[in-house]
Amino acid sequence: MSRLSFDRSPNLPLFSAPSLGNPLSVAPMMDRTDRHFRYFMRQITRRTLLYTEMVTSPAILHGDRNHLLGFSPEEKPLALQVGGDIPADLAVCAQVAEEMGYDEINLNVGCPSSRVQDGNFGACLMARPHQVAECVKAMIQATSLPVTVKHRIGIDDLDRYEDMVNFVQIVSEAGCQRFTVHARKAWLQGLSPKENRDIPPLRYGDVHRLKQDFPHLWIEINGGLTTLEQVQEQLQTVDAVMIGRAAYDNPYLFATVDRTVYGEETPIPSRRAVAEAMLPYIEEWFAKEEWTAKGLKLNKITRHMLQLFAGQPGSRIWKRILTERSCQIGAGTEVIRDALDQMPI
Repeated sequence: MSRLSFDRSPNLPLFSAPSLGNPLSVAPMMDRTDRHFRYFMRQITRRTLLYTEMVTSPAILHGDRNHLLGFSPEEKPLALQVGGDIPADLAVCAQVAEEMGYDEINLNVGCPSSRVQDGNFGACLMARPHQVAECVKAMIQATSLPVTVKHRIGIDDLDRYEDMVNFVQIVSEAGCQRFTVHARKAWLQGLSPKENRDIPPLRYGDVHRLKQDFPHLWIEINGGLTTLEQVQEQLQTVDAVMIGRAAYDNPYLFATVDRTVYGEETPIPSRRAVAEAMLPYIEEWFAKEEWTAKGLKLNKITRHMLQLFAGQPGSRIWKRILTERSCQIGAGTEVIRDALDQMPI
C-alpha cells in the first residue's frame, strides 16, 4: 500500500482512504467528546472521523436516547462507541446507531476503569476474545454499519504480542475488519485510567507488526501521538492514526488536515473564524426549551473552546474571560465576542 508524504503538492492527499476506514480520527474521550465539542471540531476539520464518548449498552437500551446519542448533521462522519458484553444488547445498540444516522459503531475493549470492569466490559474483555467475537458477530448481523473494535496492546500479564494476535485473529474471524490499537497495555489493578494512559510504555512496533501480519485488516494506531509529523510517520506503516488528548489540548492542530490528509482545496480557517462560527450554534442552543429548562450555562459549550488559541499571544486572556464569565447565569455570545476583542491576533 503506497504512502505519500506531507511535502508533496498541497492539492494531493497524503492518503486516499478506501471505504473501509478513515485515515485520521479523534479518540472517544469521556467528558470530552460530547456533541458540543464535536460541533466545535467541525469548524476546524470537516473530514476527520469523530467519536462519541463511550455510551454503555444499558444506557442506550433504557435511557434517553436523544439526550445520550443526539447529534447535529454537521458532526458527521461520526462513530458511536459503545461499552458492553452481551451480544443481544449490543445488536440492539447497533440497530439504534444505524437508525439515528451514525456512520460506524465501535466496541470499547480498551477502557481499564474499575467502574467499567465492574460492568464486565472494556479492557478486561481482552481476556475473553471469543466473547468479543460473539458481540461483534451479533452487531454485524444487526446492522449494515461498519462494526469496529478499539482495544489495548494487552492487559496485565496477558501482554505478549502473541496474545494480541490471538485476540485480533479470533475477533476478525467474526467479521471485524477494523481495529484501533492503543499502543500501551493496561493494568486492570493498581493504576488509574489516567495513569494507564501515561505509565505503561508505548509499543508502536507491535502495532506495526500487527499490520504486517494482518495486511487485509485496517489497523489504526493510538497513544501518545501529538503532531501531524507523527501522523505522517505512522501512516507509512499503518492505515490510520487516532489522536486523543492532543486533539482536546490543541484542537487547532487539525486546521490543515482537510488539505494535507484528505487533499481538499478548502481554505484553512483562522482561529478567530472558528470562534465566530460557534456563535449561531450557541444562540440556537440557548433558544431551545431543554436548555433553559435545565438552567444550563454557556460554559457547557465554551469549556471545549478554551484551548482554541493554545500557544498563541493572548491565550491566557481568552481562557480567563471564557472561564470567569461563561459560568455566570445569563451569559451568552457576548462573552466570546468580548474575548475576541481582547485578542491581539
